[in-house]
Amino acid sequence: MQPLDDATLLGLLKEDAPYGDLTTRSLGFGAAPGRLTMRARGPMTVCGTEEAARILTLLGARAEIAAPSGTAVPAGTVLAEATGPAEPLFLGWKVAQTLTEWASGLATGAAAIVGAARAVAPGIGVACTRKAVPGTRALSLKAVLAGGAEIHRTGLSDTVLLFPEHRAFGGPEALAAQIGMLRLACPERRVVVEVKTLAEAETAAEAGADVLQLEKFPPEEAAAAARALAGWTGCLAAAGGITPENAAAYAATGMQVLVTSAPYYAKPADVSVTLAPA
Repeated sequence: MQPLDDATLLGLLKEDAPYGDLTTRSLGFGAAPGRLTMRARGPMTVCGTEEAARILTLLGARAEIAAPSGTAVPAGTVLAEATGPAEPLFLGWKVAQTLTEWASGLATGAAAIVGAARAVAPGIGVACTRKAVPGTRALSLKAVLAGGAEIHRTGLSDTVLLFPEHRAFGGPEALAAQIGMLRLACPERRVVVEVKTLAEAETAAEAGADVLQLEKFPPEEAAAAARALAGWTGCLAAAGGITPENAAAYAATGMQVLVTSAPYYAKPADVSVTLAPA
């Protein structure tokens, strides 16, 4: 993923310091040379150091990235450093730190699910949904990719996913007809159908679905569905409630993909910052 663009980063700075840093300006040492260093307080999968460095660069500092997004690091690792006048370092400090902590928390959460699942099923996919906090999608998707997961849907415009709510508008026998309409209208897309019971899964498989998304099936029910559909050539995905704690159990069911939103609610990583005279 590309780093966030300058306009977005400048917007974050404007939100935090619309008229500059009153404290540093009032103390009168804004031109004094300083050094800012960001370190991981604990083990983490890093994300956001590119944006942190760019924030400080936009303010006039010289920044270097020590741990790019996607790097798994132990406690104490230097993530990024910046040198320059004290004023831009103080001005960008908290925005850069908070952004890196939040994004690294998401990346670390995604990496935990991927690691747990692939310890059981090395080839399984882990895909994160579009249920990121509104306004954070670009950085959220970058973070889950940094954690080794994939993107389930970037939004409604890029994939075909037939929900039960869609089927309700077509009547009780609409499934096969709706799949046919989607295949005709979107011939280059796979048709994904969300199902909530084994009977719905079997019906959707017979109707021509390419992917069955098993919504909130417990692991034992997902395993039963995989056995019942053993001769079907499509893709089985488990979705809903998948976390680092149960990812291994789901990976053992025979699913090809685990779909999760859990990383978006992960605790931010802890990043320390030292800012001192150079």
